Amino acid sequence: MKMLKRTAFAAVMILAAAFTSCNNDDDNSAPAKPSIYARLGGTTLVNDPDNPGQMIEQGRLSYRKVVNTTVGLIVADIQAGASGNLSAHFAPVLAEVGAGNTTNLAILVDNLTDFFSFNTGGTNAVNTYTGLNMVDAHNPTTNPRMGVKSTNADYTKFVGYVGAAAQQNGVAANTELYTDIVAVLESLRAPIVQQ
Repeated sequence: MKMLKRTAFAAVMILAAAFTSCNNDDDNSAPAKPSIYARLGGTTLVNDPDNPGQMIEQGRLSYRKVVNTTVGLIVADIQAGASGNLSAHFAPVLAEVGAGNTTNLAILVDNLTDFFSFNTGGTNAVNTYTGLNMVDAHNPTTNPRMGVKSTNADYTKFVGYVGAAAQQNGVAANTELYTDIVAVLESLRAPIVQQ
């Protein structure tokens, strides 16, 4: 009888240790990595430099700055006649801007800002993306703002522009944040590259 009690006691102790160690594993788990949006400033409200007297989420402002800088870099290469520039892709929008109509350029910038904000952790209503899916958005037959379909080389060039724009806006190339942003861009390669 004593042997049975000792065996039962030992079994209870082993089970208790197992359950305790499981609980300790849960308590010691690494915290979830903050979203890209959160690491770009998240939902903290700041003054909007483009709209005096209005506030904007820092994460959204960070994306808008990168998008605006990206557009500027693309346009600068087009104007300089740089090899491999993306003029054919943006020809419809550039023609409109050249004629003084910036409506579709503003829509493009807002759509890109919405898309990246929403898909990297910006969950507030201000970051809702309502544009086309990536396949339709990059197909000239379904999106009149797109001049031609993209090749892998075109998309690699675009990723380079975004990377340079991110660096110009304070995201160093040797950081996890930069790597995570590039990973998001690479996850979009398949639906965007259609040629």
